[in-house]
Amino acid sequence: MPLVFCGICKKEFYVKPSHLKRGDGKYCSNTCSAQARRRGKYVVCTTCGKDVWRMPKHLDHSKSGNYFCDKSCQTLWRNSVMYSGPAHPNWKGGENIYRKIMLCSKGSQICKRCGIIDLRLLTVHHINQNRKNNNIENLVWLCYNCHRLIHKDKEEMKKFMGIMV
Repeated sequence: MPLVFCGICKKEFYVKPSHLKRGDGKYCSNTCSAQARRRGKYVVCTTCGKDVWRMPKHLDHSKSGNYFCDKSCQTLWRNSVMYSGPAHPNWKGGENIYRKIMLCSKGSQICKRCGIIDLRLLTVHHINQNRKNNNIENLVWLCYNCHRLIHKDKEEMKKFMGIMV
C-alpha cells in the first residue's frame, strides 16, 4: 500500500501502484495539482498595498514597474503621479493652477479682507501681482468684490498689504 506525501501541502495520501508507475500521484487533490501548475508570483498593489497574483506575461508588460489590483487603483496612481503637473500632455506651464493649489492647501477658505466663506464667491489673489509665482505664500483667498477693490483702488491695496505684513 503505497503512501506518498503531497508535493504542495505535504499531506500523506494513498496512491495506486499503477498511478505511481505512470508518474502520477504527486498531489493529494485537484486543488494542490492546480496550485503546482500556477506560474507567476504575488506582487503588491502600488496604490492600496494588497497582494495580487500576476502571471509572467503580465509581469513583463508593466512599463512603469508598478502593479495594481484593479483599474481604479491604476487610475488613482496615473492621475496623481503620471498625469499631473509637467508630466501631463496638456501642461501649459502651470500658470493657471493657483486655485487648485489653494483648494489643496490646509488653509481656511475665507476672504482675507471681509471674511466671506462662500467658496462660490471666492477667487485667488496673487499678493505680489506676479501670476507666474504660484507659491502658497504668494496666494490668498479674496471675494470678487474685495479682489476688484484691491486691484482698482491704490488706497485699498495699501491697506490690504498692511494687513498681510
